[in-house]
Amino acid sequence: MKTLLAGVFLITAALTTVASSPASAQDNYEIQVYGADTVAPGHTMLELHSNFTFEGSKTIQDGLFPTEHALHETFEITHGFTSWFEVGFYIFTSERSGQGIDWVGDHIRPRVRVPESWHWPVGVSLSTEIGYQRRQFSPDTWTQEIRPIIDKQLGKWYFAFNPSLELSYHGENAGKAPGFSPNATIGYDFTKKINGALEYYGSLGPITGFDPLHEQEQQIFPAINLNLNPKWEINFGAGVGMTASTDHFIAKMIIGYRFDF
Repeated sequence: MKTLLAGVFLITAALTTVASSPASAQDNYEIQVYGADTVAPGHTMLELHSNFTFEGSKTIQDGLFPTEHALHETFEITHGFTSWFEVGFYIFTSERSGQGIDWVGDHIRPRVRVPESWHWPVGVSLSTEIGYQRRQFSPDTWTQEIRPIIDKQLGKWYFAFNPSLELSYHGENAGKAPGFSPNATIGYDFTKKINGALEYYGSLGPITGFDPLHEQEQQIFPAINLNLNPKWEINFGAGVGMTASTDHFIAKMIIGYRFDF
C-alpha cells in the first residue's frame, strides 16, 4: 500500500508542475482550513457551508456579480473508500437580493493521506479539487486546486497548514503561473467540547512573483469548533479582510454529519 500511496502523491505533485495557470483569487464558498484526517472507510459525510458577506463589493466588476449581502451555500458530500482515500463532491450556490438563487458550479475532490500506521510525527494528506464555476462568479471557469495538508495536535493545542496552489485551465488567468493560497489555523481546547481557533486565508498571487499587498486577498477568522458528538462537525466564525481587495466582513458556519454508509 505504501508504494501505491506514494505513487498517488507523486502523480498529484507532477500535476502542479505541468499545469500552466493559476486560479482566480480566494473565493468565499468553502471557508475552511483542512485537517489531515479523511472520512473513515464505508462512511459518508454531508456538510453545509454557509456564509454571508456583510461588507464586500457593491457593483458589477469585470463582469462579476457583487458580493455584498450575498449568501453563499455549499453542499458537500464526502465518502471514505479506504483508511487513506476519500472523494468529495461540491455544489456551490449564491443568493442575493435582486438576483435570486444561482447555481455557481460544481467541484470534485479526491484526497489521499499518510496512514496512521506509518507513525509520522505530523498528519499529512493531499487533496486535488477540480471543477467548473460560472463566469459571473469567477474570472476563471475551469480551475484546479492542489492542497497539501499538514496538522498536529499538541495537548490542548491544534495546528494546521494548507499551502495551496491554484490553477486555471480556462479564463483570464489561463497561461499564467500557479497562484499561492496559504490557509492556516491555530486552535485551543477550552473544554472537551469547545475549541477556539484563529483561521487565516490568503490569496497572494502567482508563485513567480506575488501581487502587490493591496491586490492580495487576506482574511482572519476568529472561530469556534464544537465537538458535541463524534458524528457532528460544527464550526462558525466571523472574518475580517485585511487588504483593499478582500471582502471586509463575512460571517460563516459549517455543519456536518457523518453517516454509517
